[in-house]
Amino acid sequence: MPKASYHLTHPARRTTSVIFASPHSGRDYHWSFLRRTILDGQTIRSSEDAYVDRLFDAATEHGAVFLKAGAPRAFVDLNRAEDELDPALIEGVTTRRNNPRVATGLGVIPRVVANGRSIYHGKLSMDEAQERLDNIWRPYHATLKRLMTENRDRFGEAHLVDCHSMPREAVANLSRTSGGRPDIVIGDRFGTSASALFVDEIESIFANYGFKVSRNSPFAGAYMVQHYGRPARGMHAVQIEIDRSLYMDEALVKPSSEFATVRSVLRRIVGEIAELGRASTALAAE
Repeated sequence: MPKASYHLTHPARRTTSVIFASPHSGRDYHWSFLRRTILDGQTIRSSEDAYVDRLFDAATEHGAVFLKAGAPRAFVDLNRAEDELDPALIEGVTTRRNNPRVATGLGVIPRVVANGRSIYHGKLSMDEAQERLDNIWRPYHATLKRLMTENRDRFGEAHLVDCHSMPREAVANLSRTSGGRPDIVIGDRFGTSASALFVDEIESIFANYGFKVSRNSPFAGAYMVQHYGRPARGMHAVQIEIDRSLYMDEALVKPSSEFATVRSVLRRIVGEIAELGRASTALAAE
């Protein structure tokens, strides 16, 4: 079992309603998991949002909390509901209603990594699956729920910015469309998980730094934004996807020569997004 389900970093003083989170950048690959998988140490990382935590870790410098996964996505996917259990992987799970994520092996306990490559031979026991949920999934979400509630109570609103990366191939076909291939995809569940003003402002910030931005295509956001985004209750959630090829060598899962440049720009963007959380707080207080 990985050492920690999550890592939470606090600013010296919390001054913004924005919470930055990185649920897929965990890289604590415990030896017992590596021994269990049939994949090599590099392939098992192919579905990881590698180094996203380093891209957005300026959050605390701007008065925001930063929550990131400890366990890797291949072990437990924190961006899935806890009941998205795969009957093809976990013993004792009966076939349930149609769920395309589970059907493709990308449930809360993933059966595959990128390009459909199987993680295991055979099945896992229900006890093992529940142990992962108890030790990894539930503590992370209990913490995120607490942070969201604290921010809403303190600032009048809470804003979750859920940070992810996407393979270049995931958006390659969009280059054939009139909009071109995006560098950044913002997901707000088609306007249901966050206020239009908050999402518009985030899109403008990225665009002002020269990024090509798409909204909800091809990623509208998964469990995090769907579950935590409740604008009518003062809870807003957006998903940010950044093209991995901008900052890393995807084949080697290593930062590229452009990593420092992209990180420097994103540090400024994080500051401007955090400022949105101070502006909304001021408006809420009026």
